[in-house]
Amino acid sequence: MLPILARATTCFYAVILTLPVLSHAQSGTIGLNDGFLSFNTSSFSVQIIKDSQLLYSLKARSNSTFDFIPADQMTLRQSNGNYHLGDITFRARKVGSTAWVSGDSSTSRRNVTALAVSGSTLAASNLSPTLPSTSLLNITRRWVLQDNQLQLLFDVKNSQTVPVEIGAIGAPLEFNNIFTDRTAAQTNELCSLFDPYIGQDAGYVQVTPLLGTKPPLVVLPVGKSPLEGWRFLPESTSASPFYQSQTFEGLYEWQFHTLAYAQNEWSSVTPWNAPTSATLQPGETRTYGLEFRLAPSIREIETTVQTANRPTAVGIPGYVLPMDQDGKLFLHSPSQVQTISVSPAGALSWTANTEAKTSGWTGYTITAHTWGRARLSITYTDGSLQTVHYYITKAAVQAIGDLGNFLTTSQWFTSTSDPFRRSPSVISYDREANAIVKDDPRAWIPGLSDEAGAGSWLAATMKQYAQPTATEVTKLEQFINQTLWGSIQNTDGMSVYYYQPALVPSYKYPSTIDWGNWWSWNQADSYATDRAYDYVHVTAAYWALYRVARNYPSLVKTHTWQWYLNQAVLTVQFMTNGRVGYATDGLMGETVILLLLNDLKYEGLTANSTLVENKMKSRAATWGSERYPFGSEMAWDSTGQEGNALNSILAYQPLIPHWGYNGNARRYWDNIYGGKLQRIERQIHHYGSGLNALPLISAFETSPSDYYLLRVGHAGLSGPLSNIDQGGFAAASFHSFADTLKWDGYSGDYGPNLSGHTMGMGTYIVNHPDFGWQAFGGNVVSTSPTVQVNIRDSIRRRVYIAPLGQLLTLDAGAFSAVSFNPSTLSVDVTIVPAPEEITTAAKAPNGRLRIEQKAVVAGVSLLKPSSSLTVDAGTFVVPFVSGQGKVTLTPS
Repeated sequence: MLPILARATTCFYAVILTLPVLSHAQSGTIGLNDGFLSFNTSSFSVQIIKDSQLLYSLKARSNSTFDFIPADQMTLRQSNGNYHLGDITFRARKVGSTAWVSGDSSTSRRNVTALAVSGSTLAASNLSPTLPSTSLLNITRRWVLQDNQLQLLFDVKNSQTVPVEIGAIGAPLEFNNIFTDRTAAQTNELCSLFDPYIGQDAGYVQVTPLLGTKPPLVVLPVGKSPLEGWRFLPESTSASPFYQSQTFEGLYEWQFHTLAYAQNEWSSVTPWNAPTSATLQPGETRTYGLEFRLAPSIREIETTVQTANRPTAVGIPGYVLPMDQDGKLFLHSPSQVQTISVSPAGALSWTANTEAKTSGWTGYTITAHTWGRARLSITYTDGSLQTVHYYITKAAVQAIGDLGNFLTTSQWFTSTSDPFRRSPSVISYDREANAIVKDDPRAWIPGLSDEAGAGSWLAATMKQYAQPTATEVTKLEQFINQTLWGSIQNTDGMSVYYYQPALVPSYKYPSTIDWGNWWSWNQADSYATDRAYDYVHVTAAYWALYRVARNYPSLVKTHTWQWYLNQAVLTVQFMTNGRVGYATDGLMGETVILLLLNDLKYEGLTANSTLVENKMKSRAATWGSERYPFGSEMAWDSTGQEGNALNSILAYQPLIPHWGYNGNARRYWDNIYGGKLQRIERQIHHYGSGLNALPLISAFETSPSDYYLLRVGHAGLSGPLSNIDQGGFAAASFHSFADTLKWDGYSGDYGPNLSGHTMGMGTYIVNHPDFGWQAFGGNVVSTSPTVQVNIRDSIRRRVYIAPLGQLLTLDAGAFSAVSFNPSTLSVDVTIVPAPEEITTAAKAPNGRLRIEQKAVVAGVSLLKPSSSLTVDAGTFVVPFVSGQGKVTLTPS
C-alpha cells in the first residue's frame, strides 16, 4: 500500500502515484499500473485508479491501517467482470419498445475519458468508452466533496432523440469482505461486512469492521437515489480469491430502479419494494449518487443517518410481529409524515400515538392482521419515500405450538425395517415435497446428526422445555430412549446414516442421487465422534427433558429427572475428554451448558456441577489466551462468539428497519450443507440469529440502559418465529437473493435457531428515554400509577424489569401479566398453569419462580415474595388458586 502525503491546509488534494509493474494471474483492465489520484477529506484518505477512476482505497483518517476497500486484493480482481466501486449497470429502452438494452461498465473495460474538474469535483470522467456502443445513455461519473462529504455521482443523460425509459440502474458496491488466504488476525483486523436497509429514499448500507470496535462506514443516497433493490453481483468463481465461497461471500449492487428485473428474472417473486423506472426526455439528465460518511461507532449509525437529514425508524419490539403483540413504530425525519400505506392491503393497521418523549420523533401503534411479509410505505411532505418491512406471524405461543405439533406428526419417522436405526425420530423434512428426507447425499441430513440432521429433533425437544405438550413428550421419550441413546449416541458414532451399499444390501438408495461427493459418508466417516458441536445438541435434548420431568412430572413415563440430568452431564464430560474435535472452540447453542450448570447447583449436585464448571473454565482459559477466540471448523464463522465476543457480534448482527436483516447474524454458506437450494448467499434468519442474540440480551440484562443491545438482541431472538409457516413447518433460512426471496424447502438446521430462541426470549420492560414505557414481548396496557404489561412473548418464562435490573423466570407455568410500581419498586405477578391461548400446552401443577439481580441499580434491592412460599431447588413454589397464582414482590 503506498503512503498518502499529509496536507492539513485544504480539504482535499490530488496527486498521481505510479505502481511498479506487477506480475499477476489476471490480465488487468482497470489500470492498476498507471497510477492513482489521491485525496484527503476531513474523514477519509481516498485513492482512485487514474485510468478507470474506480475506487481503490478508502481509509478513515483516524486509522490509516484499515481500508474499507480490498486494495490488497485488487491485483487478483482487475479483469473484466470484476465489479468495483464506481462501476454502473443499467437497462434502458426507447419508450414504445419492449426490449431492454443493457449496459455494464465492468464487462468490457476501456480507459474512461477524464474530464476537467473544478470546485468541489475531485475527479470526473465520461464512461462511454467502457459502455456498450448500443448504450442509450451517456453517463458521466463524478467523485465530489460536497459539504465536506465524499460523494459518488452518476449524471445519466438521454442521448437519443426520443424518450428513454430506465428500467434498472445500480451502483455495484465493493468492500473488503474477502477472507481468502488471510490469517485470523488479518481477517479480524482488515475485513468488514456490509448489509443494506432496503428502504427506498431512507435506505442506506452499513459497512462494519469485523472487530466491532472500529468506526463503520455508512453509505447514503444523494438526492433522489433510492435503495429500491439489492442485487447480488455474479462473477467468476474459479480463481482466487474465490468469489461466492466460504471465504468470500461476494458483492452486491445498490439499485435505484428495478422494473426491468421485476419483469424478467424476478417475475415469480414479490420484490422487497415496488419496482420503478424513470423516463428521460431527449437531452434530459438525472443524477444518481451515493454519499460516504463515517459513523463514530456501530451504535451511532442511526444518528449518523439522522445527521445526514435522512429518515430513520425504530420498531418495537422489532419487525417480526406476532398477531397478539402491539407494535410501535417511531419515525424521525426532517419532513412531516404525509401518508402511510401497506402492502398487501390490510396486512397492518396503524394509529398515531403520543408516546415519543423527545422532539423529532413521531409514534404509531401497529396492529398485525395478515400472516407473512408486509411493507409499510411512509411518504413525507418533501416527497421522499421510506419503506419499513415487517413479517407477521401467528400469536407467538401458537406458532410454537404449531411447530411442536408439526415436528412430532409430519416429521415423526417410524419404520420397523430401517437399517440405520433412525426409528422412532423427528427427522428432516422437505416442505416443497411435503415428505420426510429419508435420503440425501449429505449423509448427516437424513442421519439425525450435525446441525442439519439433528436440527429437527433438537427443535422438538427444546420446544418441550418452552411449552411441553403431553403427546409430544411421550414421543420424544421414545426417541431418546430408543434412538438418541444407543443409536445416535453410542460408542461407535454420532450419525447413523451412510452410503455403503455393501453393508445394507436390502436398502434401496435412490439412483437419482449423485453419491460421489465427499459428504456421502461411508459408515466409518458417519460413525466418527470427533465433532464437539454435535454433543451440545444431545446435551440440550437431555436437559430439556430434565426440565420437563422436574417441573411437569406427570408427563414423563420412561426415565426420572435425575436420569436425564445425569445423561446431560455425561455428554458434556465425553465432549471435553480431549478426544473430541473443536471442544475448545465456541460451540453453537452452548448456552445450554450454562443452564445445565445452574440447575446442577440448584439441585445440590456438587460433584457434577464441579465437573461441568471445571470443564467450562478450562475452555474459557483457552479463550482468554487468544486474541481472536472465535474458532470454528470454518475459515470464518459466527458460531464461536456466543460465549465470549460481544463486539464481534455487533459487527455482523445489524439493527435495520427490515425484518429480514434486523438482528440477522451473518451466515452465508450453510445452505450448501443444510439447504435444499444449495448456494452461497446471505441467509436470512439462519440459526445465527437466535444464538448470537443470547449474549446480546444477556449483556443488556447487566447493562439495562444500553437499549441498542436490547433492540438487536430481541430482534435476533424474534427471527426464529418468522421461519415457522402457517402449518407449523420451520425452514432453515430464507433466501435473500432478489430473484428468490423464499424460505428454503428443507427443515435443515433450524433447531439451533429455536434453541437460542427458547433460552433467551422473554418480555423486557423498559422506560426508554425517547419512547417512554415499552415492553419488548408484551403489551403495555397502563403506565400510571403502575406500569401494567400483558405478557405476550412466545415462551412466557422470562420477564426482565430494566429499572430494577432484575430477571424473573419460571421453571413451570407461564407469566400472564406483570405490574410494576415505579414509586414503591414493587411488582405484582400473575402466573397461569399454561399460556391461555393454546389448549394443547401442558398445565403445570404449580408455578416455580426464580428472581435474579442481573444488574447493579442504585437504590434497588432484590425482590422477594411478600407472602411465605415454599422454596424448592432455588425456586419459589407458587400454588394455583382458581387457575392462577398471584405473587406480590417487594424489595428485600
